Amino acid sequence: MIFFEEEDLRAPRRHKYTRNIYAYLMMMMTTMMSRLVRAASTSHTTTNNKNISNKTTKINIDRRKVLGLFGVGLSSISSSPNKIAFAAKASSAEQQKNAISQVLKDPQWPPIYPFTTKDMGRYDESADSFFYEQPRLVKHIDDQAIDALTKYYSEVFKTSVEKPKVLDICSSWISHYPSDVEFSRCAGTGMNEDELLKNPRFTEKPTVVDLNETPKLPYDDNSFDFVTNAVSVDYLTKPLEVMQEVRRVLKPGGRAIMSFSNRCFPTKAVSIWTATGDLDHIWIVGAYYHFANGFDPPEGIDISPNPGRSDPMYVVTAVKSV
Repeated sequence: MIFFEEEDLRAPRRHKYTRNIYAYLMMMMTTMMSRLVRAASTSHTTTNNKNISNKTTKINIDRRKVLGLFGVGLSSISSSPNKIAFAAKASSAEQQKNAISQVLKDPQWPPIYPFTTKDMGRYDESADSFFYEQPRLVKHIDDQAIDALTKYYSEVFKTSVEKPKVLDICSSWISHYPSDVEFSRCAGTGMNEDELLKNPRFTEKPTVVDLNETPKLPYDDNSFDFVTNAVSVDYLTKPLEVMQEVRRVLKPGGRAIMSFSNRCFPTKAVSIWTATGDLDHIWIVGAYYHFANGFDPPEGIDISPNPGRSDPMYVVTAVKSV
């Protein structure tokens, strides 16, 4: 995972976690990657998980060496008394995209919501209002990743009504929306008023909302054709409640789009995110949709424009059930 340079946040810190969810994620990802590698016939997978159970398993994770899309995976993750290790490397961009698309094809959801308050903890638990007090008029992903997201928005927005109603949550001065799509309504929420007021796409005054403090959206039921969230889902400490609100304000058949890269403010991202990698992130966001109920099965998509030479870009999207 790559960290934002701002405020010298590049150096990740070691954390120890004692959670069933990590054992579950490792088992699920091992199964998925094994299938992919066998199909590609270009990689090698070594898995040893015969003693993994539903009991609490202690897993030590170095956040700099976690499962990633473009390279060696869990080679440094160890559990006691078991060790899980495998290395799988896609030989082409197409195989990398396939790995992402397969994560939610057979997600093997657990019977209950798997994340706890501890999983949603952060290194910096100070008020988000303080952290976001000063406007940051910067781009948090590179231009190629932005272009890829804008292109995706353009394609998806055009599948709806002629002039869709959209809501951008956790927004700022830029929403990456395409210029060739006209909105009948474009609303937004975020943490910094100065940033929000500079966003040229909003058709109404945006609202400052701290969704980690109060996970409520100030809009009526069934109001929007699309709800988007760009590179901010990793900061949500109450993602299930937020996703339920997203479902509430979407029209039946409306689409939610959560997009993210591998960049973040590590002190403000939740623990389950900073301790895992890109493939896991697809599963995690998919779980938010699944356990919020009222969505069709989510889909994971790799829209990375130039793998290995630009910021990766991923989308997890789902439609509100009719």
